[in-house]
Amino acid sequence: EGEKMDLIEEIQAYFPFNQQEERDKEQILFALSSFKRVFFRDNLFAHMTASAWVVNENKDKVLMAYHNLYRSWAWLGGHADGEQDLLQVAIREAREESGLQKVRPLQNGIYSLEVLTVDGHIKYGDYVSSHIHLNLTYLLEANEKEKVSAKADENSGVAWFSFSDALAASTECWYRDNIYSKLIAKL
Repeated sequence: EGEKMDLIEEIQAYFPFNQQEERDKEQILFALSSFKRVFFRDNLFAHMTASAWVVNENKDKVLMAYHNLYRSWAWLGGHADGEQDLLQVAIREAREESGLQKVRPLQNGIYSLEVLTVDGHIKYGDYVSSHIHLNLTYLLEANEKEKVSAKADENSGVAWFSFSDALAASTECWYRDNIYSKLIAKL
């Protein structure tokens, strides 16, 4: 419970960048105080997740993975799966999904937050109902010369993109226009 309270305090202290973050901050705080097991996938309505916006040392490129499920180039990240230190979740997911060994936070706090809808889909042969991800994004840095590799069960490619090329590579319009554009603008 202590870690959860720390996270709630961190989200309460977070200053929203725009109206999307303002509204989503309210929804995330509501879910954290109202739902049981929000850090686990067995919650039927909402799951805490963490995303990694991984930039190179010059801060002019971003690392994206080609996600098999969404058929689009996208940021890295995943479910908390019980972990309440979401910065650690973002770092873990960035490493797992990219093969990178060295990933470091550029800031310890939340870089961005968003409520994301997930349509129903098949995963490992089972149907997963539509739900929402209560997502915190962290700004991480990696060396673009370090070797990257795909995580076969989730993505089929990992690559560095200039910001304009990253936006062009994303086929998920809502993410491109509302999330990735915002993450770039915040840099």
